[in-house]
Amino acid sequence: MKITRLHLNTNDLAKTEAFYNTVLNISTNKITSKEVSFLIGETELHFTKSDSESQYHIAFDVPKNLIDASYNWIKSKTKILPVTENSEFSNFELWNAKSFYFYDNNSNLLEFIARFDLENTSKKAFDSSSILYVSEIGIVTKDVPKLAERLQKEYPLSVYPKQPAQENFTVLGNETGLLVLVNENRNWYPTNKKADSFPLKIIFEASNKTHELELE
Repeated sequence: MKITRLHLNTNDLAKTEAFYNTVLNISTNKITSKEVSFLIGETELHFTKSDSESQYHIAFDVPKNLIDASYNWIKSKTKILPVTENSEFSNFELWNAKSFYFYDNNSNLLEFIARFDLENTSKKAFDSSSILYVSEIGIVTKDVPKLAERLQKEYPLSVYPKQPAQENFTVLGNETGLLVLVNENRNWYPTNKKADSFPLKIIFEASNKTHELELE
């Protein structure tokens, strides 16, 4: 699975454009009075103007040998969120991955993650062009098992083999693209911020076809 386009909401297009331009050093792809978009690696990330605040969780893959370099690059630009008292990194043993977290201007929880089972080593110094693609999007629901069952019936998706399904947390997809389903009011790891549901649209490739998933 590969997320090729992601549509989210923002209540401030100008500040969103400024954050992605200056902190992530990503040039604006397109902008209108109602939407701004960025091409981040292989994923088009779109923000549509909304009157209300929205917060999402988004993960970006980085080359597995550059997670420390990406951390140093971001740390010089914005605050990294603590994971424990002694570390700002998460080490996911089941996933064989390592990541860190920070917020954008919308208080979206952003994550840079390296997956060590993928072959994506890079020989260049880390910069914005090193970001590979959006690899995860959080989806908040009142009933995780029900939504997981529905999505598996409607799309060529299955439970991520490295993460057993739970009542309040289930991950669908594979190593290159994941839908992270969580219950409302579950904390977004590693924060104390409660997950809430906001409109989003995901365009993704799976089983050699393009699929569209829109949730209100």
